[in-house]
Amino acid sequence: MSLPTSTDSDLWVSWDEYHHLVERLGLIVYKSGWKFDSIVCLARGGVRVGDVLSRVFDVPLGILATSSYREAAGTVQGQLDIAQFITITKGTLEGRVLLVDDMVDTGLTFSKVQEHLLKQFPSIIELRSAVLWWKGHAKVEPNYYVDKLPTNPWIHQPFEDYDSLRPHQLEAWVRKGVENN
Repeated sequence: MSLPTSTDSDLWVSWDEYHHLVERLGLIVYKSGWKFDSIVCLARGGVRVGDVLSRVFDVPLGILATSSYREAAGTVQGQLDIAQFITITKGTLEGRVLLVDDMVDTGLTFSKVQEHLLKQFPSIIELRSAVLWWKGHAKVEPNYYVDKLPTNPWIHQPFEDYDSLRPHQLEAWVRKGVENN
């Protein structure tokens, strides 16, 4: 299936492109020489990125749920909610931590989450951030990123197909996938 053409207002990303971006981000972090003890990814957008980087760097993965894009089918940023607790695969959150998400849009989520983590986990000695995309209007600059997007396009990520898929549609969805292979 071909994607629409990307423009200054819309960036369309395929699964292959998405995976390549995650791998490039891992390489950027690796080449920086910075050593970290764990990764915290922001759910939902950063979960796939965090999972891959956690596997590649062989460090524990923490997941922190945040939500602000609930309005207008997820296209308008509303009030930011940050989960009270973090889930981590091993130990507690301490030392050097890499905070991972898919993008820095306005920067509100990243700045609030960084404050939250440093307050809740005083054993963090250094916190750096990594994203696939850094939008030009963001008020926060990530430490590591793959693409800076000065025109602030809406990013259409490949997993967004699941946002409108409902359980009663799964049979037809699976059948369509089999027929296209």
